Amino acid sequence: MADSISRRTFVKTAVLASAATPLLYPRRAAARSPNERLNIAFVGVGGICGRHTNDAFNAGAGCPCYCDADSKRMDNAAKRWPDARAYTDYREMFDKHHKDIDAVMVGTPDHSHYPATMIAMQLGKHVFTQKPLTHTVWESRQLFLATRKYKLATQMGNQGHAGEGNRQIVEYVRSGMLGQIREIHCWTNRPIWPQGVGRPEGEDPIPENLNWDAWIGPAAMRPFKSGVYHAFNWRGWLDFGAGALGDMACHTMDSVFWSMEPGYPTAVEPVAATPVNDETFPNASVVKWEFPARGGRPAFDVYWYDGGLRPKRPVELEQGRDLPNTGNLYLGSRATLLVAGDYGERPRIIPEEKALQLGPPPKMLDRSPGHMQEWVMACRGEKSYDYPGSNFQYAAPFTETVLLGNVALSAGKRLEWDGDGLEVTNLPEANALISKEYREGWKFTL
Repeated sequence: MADSISRRTFVKTAVLASAATPLLYPRRAAARSPNERLNIAFVGVGGICGRHTNDAFNAGAGCPCYCDADSKRMDNAAKRWPDARAYTDYREMFDKHHKDIDAVMVGTPDHSHYPATMIAMQLGKHVFTQKPLTHTVWESRQLFLATRKYKLATQMGNQGHAGEGNRQIVEYVRSGMLGQIREIHCWTNRPIWPQGVGRPEGEDPIPENLNWDAWIGPAAMRPFKSGVYHAFNWRGWLDFGAGALGDMACHTMDSVFWSMEPGYPTAVEPVAATPVNDETFPNASVVKWEFPARGGRPAFDVYWYDGGLRPKRPVELEQGRDLPNTGNLYLGSRATLLVAGDYGERPRIIPEEKALQLGPPPKMLDRSPGHMQEWVMACRGEKSYDYPGSNFQYAAPFTETVLLGNVALSAGKRLEWDGDGLEVTNLPEANALISKEYREGWKFTL
């Protein structure tokens, strides 16, 4: 691993103490009677946001306005709500329509999740934001504090949190069926986009349909290159995405954070990685988090693998079976739990003989009406603001923990972490990676 910070150097004092761009919007409570129509604005309507618009339409929501930096990605929203106003800069949309909307769904590239979400919350709007909730650790902490302050209905878009499989995993763990857990392994088949590459030279003409300035948003301006960043490959770039870890761990590690209730890690370590550069995430990595003993359970470690890397095959796995392409492995003192898929879909104790002997876990949790439905019910006041399972009081600390893995990869060293102080204690220069610099006009603080 590298011996020094490999991501471009940030100045901590400029990042954490700079003046915020003031918001001049009047905040008003966003409450709706269950019998009134919920009006939702969309920040992003292409890609995953096609699901946003479909789910909202099916829930009977109205849409006064929507935004996408690429006007060619607006067709689905335009068909759903032909009278809605379209924008390519969400700041303009909020400025003109904040009185017309009750809630906001955010599905931009990762680097714009936080600004759009924070503006919405400061306007008193309920928010549904795609995973990872934020681009940096500092942003996650800000949204956690904002949720406590504003008490709005929030939900992160890790849809598996509402599923049966993740609930069963929690029940396996909390019922004690697995015994004491000291080690958990999580892995994914990502990245499926370019990583480990440098910035290309030159530039291409900006398409007429793309507001490049708005797409760049809070990041430093750079030339447009066709097919390099927009509309999919941004995930691998440090300035825009969060790599394989940020993209998928908010799904794949969800059951870990839920079932183990780990609190802040005490240390994060880059166990292995392909070469790290200043532009993109590595092609493959292994990251380790160390969590302290808490609430009667012992300390435990969590390992993350991406880029085709996987944990060692467990001896309990039946002959002729391989580890799934994505999943989790809970190593307990009484039993081993294997989970196939990124969303906790298929948990099972291995080997099969032991699963038959122990049986299914006891039902300890209420079942969900659906990930989107949880949020809509809270927006309408049918449930409390913190009813959604992946509300920001849960999702922000979870995302913060995940993104610490990227900080460790960029730093190239084991980091000792003071969660209460939001500080790396053994490598002061790594604290510059907890946040980032924002382009003028794009930094919003609580």
